[in-house]
Amino acid sequence: MTTPLEHWVEEQARLTKPSRIYWCDGTEEEAKKLLEIGMKEEKINGQPVFLTLSDKNWPGAYFHRSHPNDVARTEQLTFVCHPDKLTAGPNNNWMDPKEAKEKMKKLFDGCMKGRTMYVMPYMMGHPKSPYARACVQITDNSYVAISMRLMTRMGKEALDRIGKSEDFVRGLHSVGDFNPERRFIMHFPQENLVQSFGSGYGGNALLGKKCFALRIASCIGKREGWLAEHMLVMGIQDPHGKTSYIAAALPSACGKTNLAMLQSTLPGYKIWTLGDDIAWLNVGPDGRLYAINPEAGFFGVAPGTSLKTNPNMVKTLKNNKFFPTLYTNTGLDTQNEEPWWEGLDGEIPSQLLDWRGDSWDKSKTTKCAHPNSRFTASIYNCPNLSKEFDNPKGVPIDAILFGGKRAQLIPLVAEAFDWQHGVFIGTRMGSEITAAATSLTVGAIRRDPMAMLPFCGYNMGDYFAHWLDIGRRLKQPPKIYSINWFRTDEHGQYIWPGFGDNIRVLKWIMDRVHGHVDAKETPLGLVPFSKDLDLSGLAISPEHTEKLFEVNPGEWTQELAEIEKYFQSFGSSLPEAIWSEYRRLADKLAAAKR
Repeated sequence: MTTPLEHWVEEQARLTKPSRIYWCDGTEEEAKKLLEIGMKEEKINGQPVFLTLSDKNWPGAYFHRSHPNDVARTEQLTFVCHPDKLTAGPNNNWMDPKEAKEKMKKLFDGCMKGRTMYVMPYMMGHPKSPYARACVQITDNSYVAISMRLMTRMGKEALDRIGKSEDFVRGLHSVGDFNPERRFIMHFPQENLVQSFGSGYGGNALLGKKCFALRIASCIGKREGWLAEHMLVMGIQDPHGKTSYIAAALPSACGKTNLAMLQSTLPGYKIWTLGDDIAWLNVGPDGRLYAINPEAGFFGVAPGTSLKTNPNMVKTLKNNKFFPTLYTNTGLDTQNEEPWWEGLDGEIPSQLLDWRGDSWDKSKTTKCAHPNSRFTASIYNCPNLSKEFDNPKGVPIDAILFGGKRAQLIPLVAEAFDWQHGVFIGTRMGSEITAAATSLTVGAIRRDPMAMLPFCGYNMGDYFAHWLDIGRRLKQPPKIYSINWFRTDEHGQYIWPGFGDNIRVLKWIMDRVHGHVDAKETPLGLVPFSKDLDLSGLAISPEHTEKLFEVNPGEWTQELAEIEKYFQSFGSSLPEAIWSEYRRLADKLAAAKR
């Protein structure tokens, strides 16, 4: 008798009409076979899907160039198809599900003629975890198949979990003809279904990542009482051997991966990595908040990654316990057959091709590696991977961090007064736009609540209410903190050294969590007394230390107005508790002026 999974695959095959169907098993032997197919049979823009690289310095490395018009997430062509627009909210593009299905059906009709349909059963989360989900993605691209093997737990365990059940997340993907006019990513939360057409780029094509693990999962979490979050998860071990766990949400370009894999500058402190991008947060049987990382790999931005900024990531990339590692749209050192990107350690190679395949040297005004070039690597290659990574129960979260890039206003670290105030801190998160975003005003603030604005699968006003509801169910809620590594001095230079020295802030947070130190109240939250923040060995003057925690009420007039305007965009769906916290902040700042 045909199972629901087999029936669904047969339906998609009748629609897409592939030459053959291949069921992936997730083994290393299969990975080698798919790499071989990508090097010899499949093409993108007339070029092989994969090029092999030298094993000497980058073991198990393969190079991939995506189509030149397909290098990033296509947020403007990403839709969340709830039955009504209000449920999708102002934070999402919405399309009626019937219209979306009809549009996608026409695109998928016959799109895999002459191609192989890869069927990929995979788990998001450890197969034995009660919080994990079984999924199946279909694709016609070997790069996607290899990448999904690295990013998920692919193979028999997922099939066993699904069995004869209909309870699995479905994903249908085809690269199509890479025509950006025919590129759409459609989410159907009521059906736990994603359809993606026209792109081979990670966030658009690896449907287990942002599409399911955040957009669809956030909707499932809303229904079932848990949170799917754009957060890193890490353990901090103190000199006595006690490990505490934090989850942290930071928008892009704020050092999320660097923090997740931090190499401590304080003696006796160790960092254990559990994930750098996504966390599923569940209320455990004991009333604490537990986190799992549903992924099994890293899909990181290459430019700027180095032994200085993220030594543990470089060690991960040069490890080969789990095969292979992919480099997408970086530069290519043709003499040594190695990937290269701006910020990588060492001299600039003499014979380079840029991400498009053109000859490049440092005299060029363009970048060699695309600014969004990526590496894809297994998390099991990480040298400081936590021994709790595969714990089916997850890890208990002691603190949640919300961060952004702000030159002024926001202190280095501030503790929320309580859970509700902490949720408010998350709702007003924002980062300053840099020169990289040429279509936007440099220095303006882009709001990104909980770093989830592009990824929340439903109305964010309802999402904020869901956070408040989770807090009411917790017997021992994590403390919530605002962090900001990017405060500048009068010359526009960063005051805080960042990178490995961020352990000093994490140490204070853990001291607060465990009741070892007191804190000083400000309108924005509780900040450290100078004696309690370990600044030993840092060349920061007392004046600059004071500026790191300065709260100037007179500078907050515009910020409050912008927060209010942003909140108004959610209309009646914004919880009254969030407005209450807004008024409390405004009152505290007004009182501090007097």
